Amino acid sequence: MQATLQPSSTASMTPRDRQLLAHPPYAQASIPEAFQRHLVDYQRREAPGTILVDTDARYLYYVLPQGKAIRYGVAVGEEAMAWSGVATIGKMSEWPDWIPTPEIQERLGPYPSRVAGGPRNPLGARALYLYEGGKDTLYRIHGTNQPEYIGQAISSGCIRMTNEDVIDLYDRVKQGATVVVLPPGGESPFTRRAS
Repeated sequence: MQATLQPSSTASMTPRDRQLLAHPPYAQASIPEAFQRHLVDYQRREAPGTILVDTDARYLYYVLPQGKAIRYGVAVGEEAMAWSGVATIGKMSEWPDWIPTPEIQERLGPYPSRVAGGPRNPLGARALYLYEGGKDTLYRIHGTNQPEYIGQAISSGCIRMTNEDVIDLYDRVKQGATVVVLPPGGESPFTRRAS
């Protein structure tokens, strides 16, 4: 159940964020209300501070105490490229550089070998690097310079958020936090089975 719409706030933005996002080099998207940031009831058992991604519903939940979570709309990986599993946040970065993998260069390229951080960068304002067994999975939760795709399965496997939402999440989450990414095609964790 949705409790309240939590309005987007610029309180978490640094002066650099405000400068870089003042005139972004991409079209502003109208995000449907369902994919805007909400405070919601949360019935699963993950501990507060955990991130859960429901790839089918295109939502990321940041678990709060007392049965609540902040729900963000996200874009997820295309079916053949979607990653799922349990990871930890091994690294966090503001306005990160992007280094396209050889697979991305082959599929989407050509790109430069490194794209400097900034509003033109596909990783956007923040990146949370997902590690599994102490090793970088090469998957990220990150901002985007394509906010019009929030709510879709379009990425190369990473979880994309609006820049405003990823800044909000970045300021809440801690390095080492658990991230659960549910596989596509499974039962939604928020629907109850009939008894």
